[in-house]
Amino acid sequence: MKRTKFNFILGFILIFAFLTSCQRDGDHFNLEREKQLVEETIRSSIGWAKNKDIDLLYSVIANDTDYVEVDPQDRVVRGFQDFKRTENFWMSTDFKAIRYEIRDLKISFSRSGDVAWFFCMLDDINEWKGQPANWENTRWTGVLERRDSNWVIVQMHFSFASR
Repeated sequence: MKRTKFNFILGFILIFAFLTSCQRDGDHFNLEREKQLVEETIRSSIGWAKNKDIDLLYSVIANDTDYVEVDPQDRVVRGFQDFKRTENFWMSTDFKAIRYEIRDLKISFSRSGDVAWFFCMLDDINEWKGQPANWENTRWTGVLERRDSNWVIVQMHFSFASR
């Protein structure tokens, strides 16, 4: 009788330990911390240009063929290698990032906590050969994925409102 009771209690403890050890990381999801990390990633994807920190940019963009970016001029970037082809433009001495402003940033998360999406309005103020080259009142949306404990952007879409 004592042995049966002991086996029952031991079995219950083992099942409880197994079930609690299988909990997803999302069960310990800190919403405010994750929002902060996602916002830092979003800001890095535009703010890198001030100091031409290309390594920072490449650290926040998905480095694979699934990356997609749609620009207001109807250019569609497909994959990281296609994205890298713009490096000569951004790194040119003719291009100068002046400042950027992000307004109305809204960040949402999937139930699992490993995907986030955002919407905001962007003013990206730049110069090309000393002349204004700005994106003002630009609608900016995107999707991020947590990979190896880091948030990376896997999709972005920029558009201008028609008037």
